[in-house]
Amino acid sequence: MRLLFAGTPDFAVPSLKALAAAEEVVAVLTQPDKPQGRKGILTPSPVKRQAEALGIPVLQPARLRDDVSPLRDVGADLMVTCAYGQILTQEVLDLFPLGVWNVHASLLPAYRGAAPIARAVINGEKKTGVTIMKTDAGLDTGDIFLTCEVPVGEEDTCGTLSEKLAETGARLITEAVRRISRGDVTLTKQGEGSVCRKVMRTQADFSRPAAEVSALIRGLSPAPLCFSSVGGLILNFYNARALPYEGTEPYGTVLSDSPKTGLVVRCGEGAVRITEVQAAGGKRMKDGDFLNGRKIAKGMRFEDKPVL
Repeated sequence: MRLLFAGTPDFAVPSLKALAAAEEVVAVLTQPDKPQGRKGILTPSPVKRQAEALGIPVLQPARLRDDVSPLRDVGADLMVTCAYGQILTQEVLDLFPLGVWNVHASLLPAYRGAAPIARAVINGEKKTGVTIMKTDAGLDTGDIFLTCEVPVGEEDTCGTLSEKLAETGARLITEAVRRISRGDVTLTKQGEGSVCRKVMRTQADFSRPAAEVSALIRGLSPAPLCFSSVGGLILNFYNARALPYEGTEPYGTVLSDSPKTGLVVRCGEGAVRITEVQAAGGKRMKDGDFLNGRKIAKGMRFEDKPVL
């Protein structure tokens, strides 16, 4: 069976590798190279790099809907998509006799659309998962083929959870393609679902309960990040843990500045230890290492007005 794989970010790489080991992947479709860094150097996507390492031809149309002939010329029986980044038209879906199948990082119909992993962490979900869906012209509304639950750990960030879901997705799509080739497919219609928006860089609101502050920090890590400012220093937050606390200090107050106990901040309810931080222009580091020599003192308060 000839298979076309479409994907772009790191999340899609394990699925590509697993399928290439088990099936005939005749081409890979990914987003065009993008400028990165201060010099704007054109950089290939993680999926393109992996495809080239595997010796698989790569297609990179800027707008797939403008010309589907390169996909038609591939002559694939089936297409697998995994965080590709462009909406597929019905014309594209009709090119593949065995259908187009998507690896989606949620338990559909929950968290359709952008940023399902980040939203699961931000919303404090205890579990999420991967769905293999037969793609239709809607936004993640196709019929469900296979699902697999994945627990969300208390210290999971969007980044660590993405890694777990990517490996789960790789196993699940390999099983799905094997069953599709045998005609062993039973589909389930989706019910009413939720659509999640893209996440944006966000300033921490320490007036919220500690569990919510921690979830926001972890859900936006490693990008686009949650941040705040204290003593004129803008900090990016990469990880956090909610703590019980019943003091009377105003929210945003630094409760601990010791490298041993870490960077602890009062919240509207409880407190949060920010376990990984980065000063603007600096390196990401553990809070204990960061506090060594830093001019952050117990009793200082994080800004609650917008930080530019």
